Amino acid sequence: MDRFQAMQVFTRVVEANSFTRAADALVLPRTTVTTIIQNLEKHLGVRLLNRTTRRLSLTPDGAAYYKHSVRILAEVEETEAYLQDVSVHPQGRLRIDVKPSIGTLLLIPALCDFHERYPDIELAIGLSDRKVDLVQDAVDCVIRIGELEDSSLVARRIGVIERITCASPAYLERHGVPRTIEDLQRHQAVHYFLGPGRNYGWDFLVDGQLRHVDAPGIVSVNEWSAHLACGVQGFGIIQTGRFAALPHMQKGELVEVLSEYRPAAVPISLLYLQNRQLSPKIRAFSDWVADLFSCCPLLSGRNENDPSVLECQRLMAQGARISPQAQEATRQHVPVDPPEVLV
Repeated sequence: MDRFQAMQVFTRVVEANSFTRAADALVLPRTTVTTIIQNLEKHLGVRLLNRTTRRLSLTPDGAAYYKHSVRILAEVEETEAYLQDVSVHPQGRLRIDVKPSIGTLLLIPALCDFHERYPDIELAIGLSDRKVDLVQDAVDCVIRIGELEDSSLVARRIGVIERITCASPAYLERHGVPRTIEDLQRHQAVHYFLGPGRNYGWDFLVDGQLRHVDAPGIVSVNEWSAHLACGVQGFGIIQTGRFAALPHMQKGELVEVLSEYRPAAVPISLLYLQNRQLSPKIRAFSDWVADLFSCCPLLSGRNENDPSVLECQRLMAQGARISPQAQEATRQHVPVDPPEVLV
C-alpha cells in the first residue's frame, strides 16, 4: 500500500465529505478510492470514517489521523516547493477563511487580479464569522479582525478597520439625533452577535479613553449585510466598519452620528501556522492581500477625504481594478508593514 497516496486520498475524502467527489477531484475511480480507504483502515487497525448512506463523519481516531496527515502533506509540499524553487510560480490549492464582509466587499471583487498574477493557485475561500481552527479545519491561513489572542500562529498585520456609528435619516427623523453617549439610552440599537448571548459590545473613544457602552436594543443579527440592512431600513442605530457603511453613506441611506466619539479602530491580520512559513502560495497571497488592503484608504488608516486616495476609494467601492498610478499614490502615504510575529 502506498501510504503517502492513502493520506492524500483520505484527506480529500474528508474535505469533500464524499467518496464520489473525492474520486472526481483526484481523477480516480470511486471503487479505487473506497479500496484505498479500506486498506488504510486495515493497515492502521482502526476505523477512520463512519459511513452511512447519507453522510460521512470522522471517528476520534480518524480526526487525529486527519490532523497529522494534513500537516505531513503540507510539509512535503513545502519542502518540494523550496527545493524546486516554485516560489517563482506558486501553485497548489490554498484554503483561506475570511470574514464575510471583508471577503464580499474587498477580496472577491479583486480575485481576477490575483488569478492573473498566480494562475496556478487554486483558492478555496471560506466566508464565516466563526473562529476557525487552522489544523482541525485544514485551513492554510485566515484573515481575522481585532486584537489577537496568544497562540502558536504567525501573524502579519495587513490593515486596520475604522468603525462608525450610524443610522438612517428616517430613523433620526423619528427618534432624533443622539448628541451624547448618554443619549443612546433613549435610542434603539441593532446589535451584531457571534453566538447566543454574545453581542459585539459597543465602545467609544472619549478623551482618548475607551468607554464601553451597553446600548439598548430589541434585535440582534449575525450576518453583516442583514446588520447593515437593519440600519438602512431605519430599525435602529448600528456600529459597523466604515468601509462597509461608506457606499450607503454616499447614497444618503446612512448618516454618521456621534462623530466626535468614534469607536476605536481594530486591526486586521493574516494568520497561518508556523510550519507554513516556506509556503510560496501563502507568501504570494499574503503579499497580494497586504498590497490590496494598503490601496484601500479605509483599511490603511487613511482618511477617505484624502485627495490622493479618492479615486482609489471610488474604484474599490465599485469592485473595479485599481490602476498602478492610484495604487502608488496610496502607497506613498501608507506605513511599511510590521514584521510577522508569533501570537
